[in-house]
Amino acid sequence: MFHVEREIGGSAALPTELEPPAAAATVFGDRLDIARRYCAALATAGVERGLIGPREVPRLWDRHILNCAVVAELMPEGATVVDIGSGAGLPGIPLAIARPDLRITLVEPLLRRTVFLSEFIEAAGLDITVVRGRAEQSGVMKEAGGADIVTSRAVAPLAKLAQWSLPLLRDHGHMLALKGVSAAEELERDGESLAQAGAGKFEVLECGVGVLETPTVVISVERLPRAERAPRRRAEKEGSRRSGRSEGGVLRRGVERRRAGGK
Repeated sequence: MFHVEREIGGSAALPTELEPPAAAATVFGDRLDIARRYCAALATAGVERGLIGPREVPRLWDRHILNCAVVAELMPEGATVVDIGSGAGLPGIPLAIARPDLRITLVEPLLRRTVFLSEFIEAAGLDITVVRGRAEQSGVMKEAGGADIVTSRAVAPLAKLAQWSLPLLRDHGHMLALKGVSAAEELERDGESLAQAGAGKFEVLECGVGVLETPTVVISVERLPRAERAPRRRAEKEGSRRSGRSEGGVLRRGVERRRAGGK
């Protein structure tokens, strides 16, 4: 077990194995020290409380912290972000460290996890709200609903995520699901379910291109206003027949378009 500072969120004296890679300075800038504290908290209390597996400790930066933080490039200035099934705070806490302008709420049903999140947030001085509960519960929807963006990572298959995420979004808000290399196949499999749930404008995007060795793959889905849903579904269905289900390819241009228009 690595020995690091025991206090959650305290000054992080990381061993050489856990020192941040060069990309971390690019992503976090002058808030890198807070990211280091988070890494230390995950490596100690996170492992002890069963939030992070011991085998994940050597790859906390690349596989977890940076992998999540780069998704911030898809988010406009001052966006309200709800992270469902937040667990150890991924992706919500790295996003909050990288982008202090974001207004972030972490939704997590398990007490031991919300205690860890609250302890770290307070110690690190982050402006993040923690809500204990499940995304589909009325109390959570009342407290966290109307968001610009809902994020998730390793929570559930896409169709189920849509049932939990879309009700928390405002019209034209976006569900951003961090996925792996099978994202395009999952989108093709669950595309009809997404449309039935009121979603449209499906995209598979890469974040952190040119910064991370392995970019983060994100499925982006927009919540459509009720008046737009039926016509859009028919158009998408007809378009899929004509193009042979062309949706689902990695659309790196989608990320570049957002960069051109701001953060």
